[in-house]
Order: sequence, then C-alpha cells, then structure tokens
Amino acid sequence: MENNKKELRTKYKSLRKQLSENDIEEISLTITNQLLKLDIWDKNYFHVFLPIKEQQEIDTELILHLLSGKDKNILISKSDFDSCEMTHFLLTDNTKIKKNQYNIPEPVDGIEVPSNKIEVVFIPLLAFDKKGHRVGYGKGFYDKFLRECQTGTIKIGLSFFEAEELIEDVHEGDMQLDYCVTPKNIYAF
Repeated sequence: MENNKKELRTKYKSLRKQLSENDIEEISLTITNQLLKLDIWDKNYFHVFLPIKEQQEIDTELILHLLSGKDKNILISKSDFDSCEMTHFLLTDNTKIKKNQYNIPEPVDGIEVPSNKIEVVFIPLLAFDKKGHRVGYGKGFYDKFLRECQTGTIKIGLSFFEAEELIEDVHEGDMQLDYCVTPKNIYAF
C-alpha cells in the first residue's frame, strides 16, 4: 500500500466513516483539552474551521467556546471555489452562518480580517506524517491561505488519528504544520 495522498485520502475517509457521532464528540473534546497544553494562549487572532458534518470532521464548537472564554478574536472563512481562495471574517454574535454547496458552514458576511493578522490557524486534515506534512481534500485552499500568513503564524493540524510515517508525494507548495494534535499526542515539527 503506497503512502501517497490519494491512497491516504481513501484510507482516512473510510476510517472516519466508522466513527459514531458520540466518538466524534468525545475525541473532539480530548483534542480541545490537548490544545490547552500548547504555548499559544498569548496570541489574539485565531482562525478556526467550521466542521463539515457530512465529512465527519472534528467538532470545533468546543474550540470556539474555549477561545471566546479566553476573549480571543475568532476568524472563520468563506471559500471561493473558482480561485481556491479564502476570505476571513471575525466571528461575532451577529455572524450569520450558511452552508455552501459543499456543505461547508460559512459566514454570510461580516468584518473582514486580512490573512497577515492571523496568529494561530487550526487546520483540518485527513492524514499527516511525522514530518508535519498533511493531506487535505486536495483543493489547496489551506496551502494558499497559509502562504499569505506571516512567517510566525502557528499552524496546528487537528487529527482523529495518529501520524503516518511518511507521505510520499509532498510538493514544494505544501505548507508544513508546526503542530498536529491528536487525542493521544501533540506532535511538534
């Protein structure tokens, strides 16, 4: 079995399908608790993805509660599938969220914040390896977005599963993670 992105996408999508709603809730809570151990809480601008329920992604609701409890600026994105670019909006009590055609919950509009203000990014992924490379859905949204961030922006992958040894077909344009947090471990790269 090759460890290329295509194979890994298939493998981890099927592993995810086996998780019950209850599993997802429990694992998401464990991951959120793990995040408290990271040295990131002096930062102000945090970017969080809203989960695609249909893809059984990590529930980031708990992370949102954690951040708002710590009085952080929370940013969520809207994706443009023609340009593969993301626009980031401040999450406030008035933010209206609507699912796009891919079931991604997105802000309808709001206060836009440029990528270079963002200090910490929580990143969805299907798989990752011990070098900090990740496999996403393959559209390149996050790679593009992370390149627009400052060099000091902290990139944190969130994963239900542990690291693969190596992803074989990593490209130069693939942005590396600084950390990946799983229910059992915090990987630092």
